[in-house]
Amino acid sequence: MISPSIRRLRSVITGLALAGAAQVAAAQTPAVNPAQWTDELRAFARQDSLTPPPAHPILFYGSSSIRKWETLREDFANRPVLNRGFGGSRFPDALYYFDRLVVAYQPRQVVLYEGDNDIGSGATPQEVYQSFLAFEKLMQQKLPKVPLVFLAIKPSPSRWALYPKVQEANQLIRTYIEQHPKRLRYVDTATPLLGPNGKPQPQFYVSDSLHMTPAGYSVWTRVVGKQLKK
Repeated sequence: MISPSIRRLRSVITGLALAGAAQVAAAQTPAVNPAQWTDELRAFARQDSLTPPPAHPILFYGSSSIRKWETLREDFANRPVLNRGFGGSRFPDALYYFDRLVVAYQPRQVVLYEGDNDIGSGATPQEVYQSFLAFEKLMQQKLPKVPLVFLAIKPSPSRWALYPKVQEANQLIRTYIEQHPKRLRYVDTATPLLGPNGKPQPQFYVSDSLHMTPAGYSVWTRVVGKQLKK
């Protein structure tokens, strides 16, 4: 029979091992570099001064797949949308600028696309999932009545080898969202970009095989529009 003292010792050792693993995982994820986004933040401020954003907008937030959605206002002309994507961002960046780029606009709804660059930088699906939970926690704390829409991480030809990890991250997030349907929505912006062979359809991607063409955004417009508030 194992004595209580041995059990306590094993518990301590296990805790230290888990903490060490978390530190290693954190070390493998590039740190937030605020200076990296100085120009984009200035551009947002200039846009706001020249053209005041809609009151309580539907805020599109995340990485370059949002930033490059240049037809967003035209695609949702009957919705008060605002694009605040910044290219190359990861979940840590989205969390870091949450107050400045999300809360400040007092949105009626937040549409989030993030996780693509996290996995591209070496993050695991579980780390992406935990980052999503951290983002959702901020939403509950600071914008408790504002619904959150998560856009599934897309498949890309240039990152096709990582797609199994993308699928795993998407599924983790989707399962959580489906357990909290009152405040969260999941939009499958991934599988509509795949062809009958199960691979990304070339017409949806520009020459870098990562970002999307207008045809790709037309697909997103169709599936995302169903989840937007009036």
